[in-house]
Amino acid sequence: MQRTMDSQESNHGKWTVSSSDDDEDDNKPSTSTLPPMVVKNSEPQYPCSDARKAAHKRKADPVKFEQETCPLNSSPPKKLKPNLDDSGWCLSSTDEESEQTERGHQGAKKIKVKVEKPDLPKHASVPKTEHILPPPENQKQPGKYKTSSESQDAWDLLESGEPFRFYLTKVRGIKPKYNSGALHIKDILSPLFGTLVSSAQFNYCVDVEWLVNQYPKEFRDKPLLIVHGEKRESKARLHEDAHPYAHVRLCQAKLDIAYGTHHTKMMLLLYTEGLRVVIHTSNLIRDDWHQKTQGIWLSPLYPRLPNGSPESAGESVTHFRSDLIAYLASYRSPTLKEWIELLKEHDFSETRVYLVGSTPGRYQGAEKEKWGHFRLRKLLKEHASGPAAEEAWPVICQFSSIGSMGADKTKWLYSEFRDSLVTLGKDVRMLTGKETPLQLIYPSVNNVRTSLEGYPAGGSLPYSIQTAQKQPWLHSYFHKWTAETSGRSNAMPHIKTYLRLSHDFQKIAWFLVTSANLSKAAWGSLEKNGTQLMIRSYELGVLFLPLAFGLDSNEFDVKVNVFSATQNSTKSFPVPYDLPLEHYGSKDRPWIWNIPYVNAPDTHGNIWCPS
Repeated sequence: MQRTMDSQESNHGKWTVSSSDDDEDDNKPSTSTLPPMVVKNSEPQYPCSDARKAAHKRKADPVKFEQETCPLNSSPPKKLKPNLDDSGWCLSSTDEESEQTERGHQGAKKIKVKVEKPDLPKHASVPKTEHILPPPENQKQPGKYKTSSESQDAWDLLESGEPFRFYLTKVRGIKPKYNSGALHIKDILSPLFGTLVSSAQFNYCVDVEWLVNQYPKEFRDKPLLIVHGEKRESKARLHEDAHPYAHVRLCQAKLDIAYGTHHTKMMLLLYTEGLRVVIHTSNLIRDDWHQKTQGIWLSPLYPRLPNGSPESAGESVTHFRSDLIAYLASYRSPTLKEWIELLKEHDFSETRVYLVGSTPGRYQGAEKEKWGHFRLRKLLKEHASGPAAEEAWPVICQFSSIGSMGADKTKWLYSEFRDSLVTLGKDVRMLTGKETPLQLIYPSVNNVRTSLEGYPAGGSLPYSIQTAQKQPWLHSYFHKWTAETSGRSNAMPHIKTYLRLSHDFQKIAWFLVTSANLSKAAWGSLEKNGTQLMIRSYELGVLFLPLAFGLDSNEFDVKVNVFSATQNSTKSFPVPYDLPLEHYGSKDRPWIWNIPYVNAPDTHGNIWCPS
């Protein structure tokens, strides 16, 4: 792996930016930099990314806009700004932006930042936003998430016959009508959905105590398996967190390739009545189920097959069960064999979605088409068709983190990755001169600043300055996050979705919800002159194709209002954000988590100092 180090001098002293050809998806810290085993109250009680830790710290110790200060150990105030030749972005640090001061006999230091007040009309003041502030953690919140009526609503939702079984998570602080068709983790684990026998939780970031408390009291002693990717000190800390719970077991996913993560988010729920699979986008921590936009695919209740059923019994037309078994087998874990056997004993025939997974390794020949973007390419080739290819319908990619794409778009994004996403059918003739565009959705700084959480929402958007500096060309493809259709414009997305959209914004050829961000680590990259696909991380998602839902037109209509009951639910897919997309304006910048933002307050009246 090639590494570069750029050292720069400024009036803040000497500082260094390091970069790597292989950036991991969620900027997970090296275990050598993890805090000691004794966890301070100011830090999260779970191992997670540096960006998440910065957000947690700023929530606990906010820096007010009026204060005009950032701690000295913050990164020097830096701005991404357009280069004069308009060829990209650069990093700047100026005398006007900050000056270093000292105070206190113990040598405590702060950087005093000259704050440019946001442009406001004459005689106006910074708008107050107390109406969206969440109540304190220790304040009782009547009716929050779980009441008998809300549980009944969740059951009604499940029984309503929603054909796609695609849901958003509930968001605290938005209008109730936008949560009427959404789910919280407590809804998913509710006894209304089944009498739990045992469960398995696959995830990247886990707060064990919080997770256990999401189960209803009658299920809190049922066997719970947590599949994770932690190593060394963070693994030891996870084991320590799980130790008080005798019913909790841990299973470590093998991560043999550098910079890989166990990023899959899945629940396997075994009931006395059957089995359910939940594939979603949320970490198992409170913040991810509170004020973020997240996606869930909730399977039907799979009944147990009669004893003596043939091996092929209970498979769906999408081969979902066999693909899920192959995914679990890729962990090479004896602990997961019992779940593989349980899957074989249940009837998955009602499943209409296709499984799209990634698992670490290097794959050649037929194996190459089992995982990553080549898996998606294979499914689109074999099971999709229609006018999208010949008419060059654009592909939309929406994500919450970004890896290293290379020096220009031809290195990966507009070569192998795009080639997979634009595949549609076996005998498609592309019209001469038409190139299928990619449109990328990633929150801008202003999206984050004006969100329900304010700047700390950026802790779940871990795009780093080190990565951004290497690929200024990428930002010209970016579009803002707007989601009035689902009432979630101010709930920052941790959901990841990919789709193919018609030019009139009325139809989509397919839709994918997944844990996979925009990175080679998640989707794979070709090696050895294209004969080998290398994947670093575990990822999992589900693909919705019109033919699997009985639509001869090979396309879904776009549901204009996600929670509307008036549109034809069997044809209209609930895309969770607004179409058409809104491109970044000239002053918009992508959110980058590890630089300060001090020029305007967020919805809580704070600025962003990442450390």
